[in-house]
Amino acid sequence: MSRLVLVAGVGRSGTSLMTGILGQVGFHIPQPEIGADETNPKGFGEPAWVVDFHHRVMRRLRVTVFDSRPRAWELCDSVANDPEVRGELRQWLKGELDQADAVVVKDPRVGWFLPLWTGAAADVGVPASFVCMLRHPAQILASAKRSYGDWQSDASRAAAWLNVMLETERKTREMPRAFVRYEELLADWDETLRRAGAALGDPVLSEMDRSRFPSVDEFVDPTLHRAQTGWEALEVPPRVRDLAERVWGELQPLADGEAAESALDASHAEYDALYAEAESISQSSVTAVKPRKRAPAAPPPNLKVRIARKIPPRYRKRLRALAGRAR
Repeated sequence: MSRLVLVAGVGRSGTSLMTGILGQVGFHIPQPEIGADETNPKGFGEPAWVVDFHHRVMRRLRVTVFDSRPRAWELCDSVANDPEVRGELRQWLKGELDQADAVVVKDPRVGWFLPLWTGAAADVGVPASFVCMLRHPAQILASAKRSYGDWQSDASRAAAWLNVMLETERKTREMPRAFVRYEELLADWDETLRRAGAALGDPVLSEMDRSRFPSVDEFVDPTLHRAQTGWEALEVPPRVRDLAERVWGELQPLADGEAAESALDASHAEYDALYAEAESISQSSVTAVKPRKRAPAAPPPNLKVRIARKIPPRYRKRLRALAGRAR
């Protein structure tokens, strides 16, 4: 039976590590991949086609990968049943599943389009399952700043982490899913994969034999766990920081196969209210940078007006008086 695993979640959380391990234990990573660089020397595990596909759609929707707007989910959900978008993904996915029985797809943007992916997978008769990496948000923010630059503030990235993690958790509740702690994958990858496989209902992963894959031990490099900072090194408002810390704690039971829906739903509602409040307060700032429409240009003067303008004012007045008496 064919299998499709989607590795989603916030970038810099260990998604590349998980995907790379899955690729070495038998899952097909669609080619070509985005090339490795100094920010990810072991490789990203991201199919170039998927990255380009997501980028094109998100650019059209004006959504970014670290988007903190709750409304951004509605925009991305709107393409789930778009015949052109879904047809393009379905055709690509079918081609990859024709090559291998087990396919893993990773891209930080994939979480924004889970209804689209699960729909396309259903179209080709393959059930989709989901893996999300858990890494402390402060470490993710520090790693993102080093890797992506400071074009986005710490506060905005913290809000984006909340937005992405809360909605991703909610959207995957009806899917076979596994939440995996980054530190545990680094420390004991085979036992972590076995637990994830049990959650996904995947017998190949749940019965993982470490001795069969010695190359994975070389691939898993704990020294690459470089960003281990806390909130003290980041400029995040206390209200956002405290909510992120609480949600981090509420996500932990998911890695142990336990439920935490009520607490996460309450935090989700709190974040939505917080963002709505921030939007209403910052309206002046948004208005100040919003492009303004130019007033429509006045129509060019007619011939009569153009001739009149060439006559000196003192003569123009006399001519009007003569014209009036002539009437």
